[in-house]
Amino acid sequence: MPNVETTYKKLINDIGSTLLKARENAVKAINHELVKANWEIGRHIIEFEQKGKEKADYGSALLTNLSKDLKNAYGKGFGKSNIYLCRQFYLRYPIFQTVSGKLSWSHYAELLTITDEYSRSFYEQQTVIENWSFRELKRQIDSALFHRLALSKDQEGVLKLAEKGQEIDTSQDIIKDPYIFEFLELPTDNIVKERDLESKLINNLQKFLLELGKGFSFVARQFKITVDNEHFFIDLIFYHRILKCFVLIDLKTKKVKHQDIGQMNLYLNYFKEEENTEGDNEPVGIIIAADKHEFLVKYATGGLSNKIFVSKYQLYLPDQKQLENKVKQIINGA
Repeated sequence: MPNVETTYKKLINDIGSTLLKARENAVKAINHELVKANWEIGRHIIEFEQKGKEKADYGSALLTNLSKDLKNAYGKGFGKSNIYLCRQFYLRYPIFQTVSGKLSWSHYAELLTITDEYSRSFYEQQTVIENWSFRELKRQIDSALFHRLALSKDQEGVLKLAEKGQEIDTSQDIIKDPYIFEFLELPTDNIVKERDLESKLINNLQKFLLELGKGFSFVARQFKITVDNEHFFIDLIFYHRILKCFVLIDLKTKKVKHQDIGQMNLYLNYFKEEENTEGDNEPVGIIIAADKHEFLVKYATGGLSNKIFVSKYQLYLPDQKQLENKVKQIINGA
């Protein structure tokens, strides 16, 4: 029988769990009410406009007057930009049932800054799927995640991505090119050492996992394998919960060479024989390099049975406009 001390500790834990759950539910309830209230504010504005046939553009007198009068009557929180967002919120989501109860007003305020409906739909779906915080959502928007994923797809694939978010069915679905490591805050004018890059990524593991995407679990760094009495060290090992396979990552701070691809092929063959257990699918190898030559990668990986991908990394945020134009070309079938 459990002693008094054990049962008392369980009592403390049970009470603590109840309190935490209650607080969590209270925060969710407050967020939901705030989202609903802002939607209602937007509805009131639109209905007023329709009756008076006035269109409230951002610079209109209506929004200016509303902001001043609501501040006087109800205090802070009624800046003109906030009122404008409420109006936009109702215009984008005229049926409240289409608004997700999992997202806060901060999420929706950020989503409403995206004018492209495909991008906005993707980020909304993905935020719900992966339970992104507001900060995580903002980072993914700033890093142009939708456009980076879309560049590897055809027109149908881009539209599906926008409608349903990222679906992971094959190893190709977990690859990004380029990877964005702006969170490391490394200088772009100096060549960083591979070990330093690896250490920085591990020290920022939460942000690195966000960039890798859903399904990744960290396993090891500098994983040692021995073949014919020769030692090799794999930079980073992850396990992908959805694909049920190991993902081996090799970091290169210079242009990737064909020897690097051959070495990754060796790693994958070793893992298939020595590390895979029942239920594991074949491992995937990703070489993340500062630069790559497309034809070298094509010829070096051609004919290999193992799944090897080569991507570039950037230490700065991408050019959003340039990526947007490329994705528009895909959507328009250009």
